[in-house]
Amino acid sequence: MDYTSTFDRTIARIGTSSEKWDALRKHFGTDDVIPLWVADMDFAAPLPVQEAIQQRMEHGVLGYTVRTNQYHQSIVNWMERRHQWSIDQDWIVFTPGVVSALNFAVETYTEPGDKVIIQTPVYPPFYSVVKGHGRELVENPLIQDSNGDYLMDFEHLESVLDEHVKMLILCNPHNPIGRVWTRNELEQLERLCAKWNIIVVSDEIHGDLVHEPHSHIPYASLSESARNRSIICTAPSKTFNIAGLNTSNIIIPNEQLRNAFALKINQFGIGQINVFGAVATEAAYTHGQEWLQQCMEYTYRNMEYVQQYIAEHLPELSVRLPEATYLLWIDCSQLQMEQLELVSFLLDQAKIALNDGNAFGTTGQGYMRMNVACSRSLLEEAMGRLHNAIKVWRTTQPVTATVE
Repeated sequence: MDYTSTFDRTIARIGTSSEKWDALRKHFGTDDVIPLWVADMDFAAPLPVQEAIQQRMEHGVLGYTVRTNQYHQSIVNWMERRHQWSIDQDWIVFTPGVVSALNFAVETYTEPGDKVIIQTPVYPPFYSVVKGHGRELVENPLIQDSNGDYLMDFEHLESVLDEHVKMLILCNPHNPIGRVWTRNELEQLERLCAKWNIIVVSDEIHGDLVHEPHSHIPYASLSESARNRSIICTAPSKTFNIAGLNTSNIIIPNEQLRNAFALKINQFGIGQINVFGAVATEAAYTHGQEWLQQCMEYTYRNMEYVQQYIAEHLPELSVRLPEATYLLWIDCSQLQMEQLELVSFLLDQAKIALNDGNAFGTTGQGYMRMNVACSRSLLEEAMGRLHNAIKVWRTTQPVTATVE
């Protein structure tokens, strides 16, 4: 089936309780902007997912729901087919979201005062899940090489490791920079974590959204050592745009770690899956491959469009195509604005809502994150607004005298 026409169509989302569209005033102080922020596609979910939900709805009874063998097997099959990773059904623990899983992992495997490492700039909840539970946050900032590529700083990481570090939260692939960590990089990381017996909680929610020729490597697939000390956080939510169904599957091969995590989930009474989350997940992993492939091709073309537009019309900005996700990490530092001024400029003058780079950590200052998972026409309107705003801004800048 050709889904191109569905991706090209701008679906009206205002009035659907959409956080991306209906909560603009709450988050940005205005609703007169084009929302290109939270990682939520403007595309309808795959048709097989819609049909499965409709069929289940026709039954009419929406009682307590269990995770069936077919549900678990769809996850097992997807991991094997998509990532060449063989897992057992027993390794899967349900949570209503990856962020909640990160919170419970910190609660389960660390104590107040323990150190937890994150690699910045990174997804904002990584900070709060550590600080919010009274753990000591240790930042291992990523570094950029001469080409502007982000790399792990292993020298710095080794310098901050000690017996008080109990956990490292890995973003794999990385949000917001879009890196897909190579096997060599992950193995270097694993050697250091194994040396200090550190549990690695790997957020792999964007693992299905990797662009060729790159390949996602599940952290637990690296070695027996990695498998025995890792918590792999997965979900169909970003992959198939079904985040509102609050369904995540946490893969924990180590039985002792898995039982401890499951006990914590049960203590808080959140281990019950909702009926439509179960139905959608099974349908997506079983029948969603074709939709996903076309979706990734469409969003990648959108990213190429933005990169080319910036190169041709907006020399004050720069952006590199990510190796994964539908998110662009745009360098706005040449505008020479303070971060608050930059955010206000984009909202008030360009009338577009992006994610503030500063929310990803101090190393995100000067950057903004753009979500391009929308129709091309909407994206073109947003870029036109940005171009017009910067053209006006240029007229306010002092003219630099030239020497003849």
